[in-house]
Amino acid sequence: MPDDESVCGCNGVTKGDITQAITDKGLTTIGEVTAHTKAGGSCGKCKPIIGDILEHTLGDDFVSAAPAGICGCTDFTRDQLIIQIRSKQLQTAKEVRHVLAFRNPEGCSKCRPALNYYLNMIWPQTHADEPESRYVNERLHANIQNDGTYSVIPRMYAGQTNPQQLIKIAKVAEKYDVPLVKLTGGQRIGLYGVKKEDLPKIWEELDMRSGFAYGKTLRTVKSCVGSKFCRFGTQDALALGEALERRFEFVDTPHKFKMGVSGCPRSCVESGVKDYGIICVENGYQIYIGGNGGTEIKEAQLLTTVATEQEVLDICSAFVQYYRETGVYMERTAPWLERMGMEHVRDIILDPAEQATLKAALDEALAGRDDPWKQVLQDEEKTKNYIT
Repeated sequence: MPDDESVCGCNGVTKGDITQAITDKGLTTIGEVTAHTKAGGSCGKCKPIIGDILEHTLGDDFVSAAPAGICGCTDFTRDQLIIQIRSKQLQTAKEVRHVLAFRNPEGCSKCRPALNYYLNMIWPQTHADEPESRYVNERLHANIQNDGTYSVIPRMYAGQTNPQQLIKIAKVAEKYDVPLVKLTGGQRIGLYGVKKEDLPKIWEELDMRSGFAYGKTLRTVKSCVGSKFCRFGTQDALALGEALERRFEFVDTPHKFKMGVSGCPRSCVESGVKDYGIICVENGYQIYIGGNGGTEIKEAQLLTTVATEQEVLDICSAFVQYYRETGVYMERTAPWLERMGMEHVRDIILDPAEQATLKAALDEALAGRDDPWKQVLQDEEKTKNYIT
């Protein structure tokens, strides 16, 4: 590979930049290369190549890193942390770092959000969420854009809206001089370029739920019109898509989670590359899991075919909860499924007893959850934070 060849297209880093940093700064790990050059710091797809460059540059001095902890603050792996949190009844991230003797008592940008997620998952009714440990988008319930403004993307169940919502969106966009109104890839309408101080006012005037376009949670359930309107539709894809979106809209997951419901095997909504994809057929619903779009496309795998919508919902509940309980924070379902094994996951989530246990655990996690935009508007201090 020539020195001028791009390794990290996201950040414009060449092989020469990386080898020079390794040589000049004595770097020995991918993490150190990322810290000094930004290579691998965005989508992460180039990390294997960075590892190869390290090995090639260091030669005999290269030592392949053994599996380490979740970050440089600790040697505990994800599974070890879960065991320790449960066995020692640790309730806060600060307590975890103290009791387990993290090298950095304050934690870092990698372990802080991970610990917050694990604690929320283990103690859904007792752990007080730690907003300061979340990424900025999740703290502010909106995606920050490259110019420092934000996007507002309200929930539109299964991509559906109505004239009243459209009128509200149009009036808000006009009143607050929103520079871009755009249809998103998740079948919603997004307002882009919103000032931070305008966020609460826009949420209040829209009077719609947050679309969670910014969080490690359910993003969208993309649906076609199905048998309600399409002459090829075999089942009511819109109704099922809405049911799925309403059921799972507040759930925290290790990474973003997307679904699709296609009304027929033509699969206009690309259900085959969704974390949980449904293809409606004449005799019911084909269920696919572990599909991901993005930088590395993974085709979803066929899990099973069921006859009723309720079975689709029950299996999805078990799947989501098992992913929540066993997934590594920031791990999409495709690599999770590869790590866990399709046969193992199938055995767990299709087993009636396991399914019931997982569904009950998810019900507990969702109990009391509410729309974050509404929660901000009901808290005068939180609202003031956006204005000031």
